[in-house]
Amino acid sequence: MSGTSSEHGIKKVVVIGGGQMGGGIAQISAVAGFETVVFDVSADQVKRCEATHDKLLTRAVEKGRMTADDAAAAKGRISYTSDLKNAKGGDIVIEAVVEDLGVKQQVFGQVLEHYKGSNAILASNTSSISITAMAASVEKAGGDASKFIGMHFFYPVPVMKLVEVIRGLQTSDEVVARTIALAEAMGKTALAANDRAGFVSNRVLMPMINEGFYALMEGVAEPEAIDGIMQLGCNFPMGPLRLADFIGLDTCCHIMNVLAEGLNSDRYKPCPLLKQLVEAGRLGNKTMRGVYKYD
Repeated sequence: MSGTSSEHGIKKVVVIGGGQMGGGIAQISAVAGFETVVFDVSADQVKRCEATHDKLLTRAVEKGRMTADDAAAAKGRISYTSDLKNAKGGDIVIEAVVEDLGVKQQVFGQVLEHYKGSNAILASNTSSISITAMAASVEKAGGDASKFIGMHFFYPVPVMKLVEVIRGLQTSDEVVARTIALAEAMGKTALAANDRAGFVSNRVLMPMINEGFYALMEGVAEPEAIDGIMQLGCNFPMGPLRLADFIGLDTCCHIMNVLAEGLNSDRYKPCPLLKQLVEAGRLGNKTMRGVYKYD
């Protein structure tokens, strides 16, 4: 399916946030044939995003996954900007900024300065925050809540096949169908879920990770044994503690707090050991130390 498919009616994709997630979304969008704009408030981050795309597309050619012409065409479909005025005219705007409701609401308020009255879909890449709450804030800012949806990609975006499509209370059937068709046009499998804290992926995954930390805190086994048992016994590609390091221990803590509040249950609160590691600044791979130490 190409970027001109009539099923979704989308030709131009705007991605807000040029970090790992936003950059990955922009890359697969351009490869799939869509005109793509990457916006980040940081000009330096915009440059890093462009450099990452150059590196990854070059690597794809070297490994025989793309031709040089296809890689050049994909790169030619991406534009980069740190001025939101240059990100107008998108058929869908996908937000991929920090996992914080206040920040996301502020971002969509700024987006609406250029998209008020537009027919564009507004989508959030959130992994846990209420789509309904964000849609309500969009409506208060003069936007259309029926056109707001969750489009949860997984890291690393070019590799992971799933997009979790989250319908808010106000989201229209048409927007759900168009978003699913868009995800499929990007080469992903789109599976729909309703708007409950953590959706499906993190509601199931995070309690497992949390139990891994409780097992470690209570001395049930060493980290390598906890991860190894889950890998070899349950056929997981990565154990819960190693996965938490990969995701970021601070991110795990945040999602667990969202679950605890959203589902009104203390059983989702983060393990004391997990909170302690975060307080110590041991956040996982990104700080070179979490449960494990990295070179």
